[in-house]
Amino acid sequence: MGGEARQQVCDEFLQDVVAELTTHDLRVRGLDVTATVDGGVVHLRGDVDRVEQLALLRQLVGRIAGVLAIWDRVRVAGRDPVILDLGCGDQRQYPSNYGVDRRRTPSVAALADVSRPLPFRDAGVDRIFVVHVLEHLIDFLPLVDECHRILRPGGVLHVLSPWWKHVNAVADPTHVRLLDTQTVKGICSSPGRPVWHPLHVGRDDATVFADLTPAAPGDEPDPRQLARFFD
Repeated sequence: MGGEARQQVCDEFLQDVVAELTTHDLRVRGLDVTATVDGGVVHLRGDVDRVEQLALLRQLVGRIAGVLAIWDRVRVAGRDPVILDLGCGDQRQYPSNYGVDRRRTPSVAALADVSRPLPFRDAGVDRIFVVHVLEHLIDFLPLVDECHRILRPGGVLHVLSPWWKHVNAVADPTHVRLLDTQTVKGICSSPGRPVWHPLHVGRDDATVFADLTPAAPGDEPDPRQLARFFD
């Protein structure tokens, strides 16, 4: 079986497992949420009454072997999530995302240089996508700090970058940084910088995935989560 065919079979299996979870697990049974899976990334959509329900569902789905990341467009208490797509270029991850880039394209709603302070208020965003962005920045920690600032408590930063051992990481001459899952560990607990809790971190043979949520001041990452995802 070829690589693409195998991935399709794995995605279909994961989609069935998530459907069984929301059907039979009493903790999340009855939630109006559906899931599709693409390349190991679980995409949730639907409605929940409370943010705690969505957080629990994310936690349970993240325990399933083979899941690389969990992305969602779930409405909470009738409110659509505010989702930024930073450095989106010509393509947002979801059509409803608010595209941000330094050059104008049909996908861009706001012009901004992601290597500089972002023009968004504190704690005003629910989700941020940083897809194939960090590897282009010599120093990406200021951008990560800005994401921490503008995310609401319980918000999620979605990171996707080429894995350093794959040829894609070095084939693009505009890539100036190489990333690994261990890089994400450093992001979560860099001394003197805002702290992140890793919700889910994974990689396949080509890509590093990370779902991170901002920690409250004085809080520290859960050592069990650090041990789960990192060496």
